[in-house]
Amino acid sequence: MSLFERYLSLWVALCIAAGVLLGNLFPGIFQVVASWEYASVNLVVAVLIWAMVYPMMVAVDFASLKGIHRRPKGLIITVVVNWLIKPFTMAALGVLFFKTLFADFIDPANADQYIAGLILLGAAPCTAMVFVWSYLTKGDANYTLVQVSLNDVIMVFAFAPIVALLLGVTDIEVPWQTLLLSVGLYVVIPLAAGMATRHMLARGRDAEREEAAVARFTGAVKPFSILGLLATVVLLFGFQGHVIVERPLLIGLIAVPLLVQSYGIFAVAYGAAWAWRVPHNVAAPCALIGTSNFFELAVAVAIGLFGLNSGAALVTVVGVLVEVPVMLSLVAFANATRNRFPAAPE
Repeated sequence: MSLFERYLSLWVALCIAAGVLLGNLFPGIFQVVASWEYASVNLVVAVLIWAMVYPMMVAVDFASLKGIHRRPKGLIITVVVNWLIKPFTMAALGVLFFKTLFADFIDPANADQYIAGLILLGAAPCTAMVFVWSYLTKGDANYTLVQVSLNDVIMVFAFAPIVALLLGVTDIEVPWQTLLLSVGLYVVIPLAAGMATRHMLARGRDAEREEAAVARFTGAVKPFSILGLLATVVLLFGFQGHVIVERPLLIGLIAVPLLVQSYGIFAVAYGAAWAWRVPHNVAAPCALIGTSNFFELAVAVAIGLFGLNSGAALVTVVGVLVEVPVMLSLVAFANATRNRFPAAPE
């Protein structure tokens, strides 16, 4: 691990500070960049995430995908945690914190909005950034792709009913443009680019030399992936720099249940993978998928249901701000506990 990667958390902390500072000093610039979006997907952030996802996609070996059904444990944990546990624990934590523990600090009408925002985050598992977290934990690229793809298919059918059930509303309109555009940008396009790159690297080489060439290539582009992550952090915190400065107490209160949920869900999924003897290169991405959120979808639905300036929309934005530092801490923990898991089969 390079010196730069070893202190990645420090660089992220500096980027967070830089984003908040620049967002307050030059709000006009960030407003312009924030306006470059389509279907609630910011195109600049999409390009940066694409740069982060691409190296992982190069590592996908399609010849190995057909054997994944013989290793179902990671997929089972992913489905159970993301769809039978996570949305409901997020709703429960929202009620606990905003209706009870924080009741003296939160207006009751706003409390309902904040709970709604938490529910939207809890019902939208990650599509894009999980490839980055998997890459940083040396996850199985093939398995991660299948896990994310399975989540995306389930999301098409389960997101609206779960949100409707937990919110007690019936007029949930899924923003299909956001959902399909995000899947296309973060999965389909980088996967196609990764396939093309791998095909070029494999030309004229046997299997062993192909894997060596892929390893050299992904190692060479990894610094650009990390730079893309840091640039994304600066932008995300720059977009909301004024909110963080103007309402720090509220941001902190909203962050508490998000932190409890993130670390709790990770513990459930990672602990289940450890108990079930799942190899680490499947267990780490499996737990990280459940921990991170599809924030573009959550933000779009929050705005559609409750309005741009609603408490629900604010919560989904805070979810974006909390996610990167939390996920990096969990990546570090997963890497530090790698030897507690069985080795991946040859």
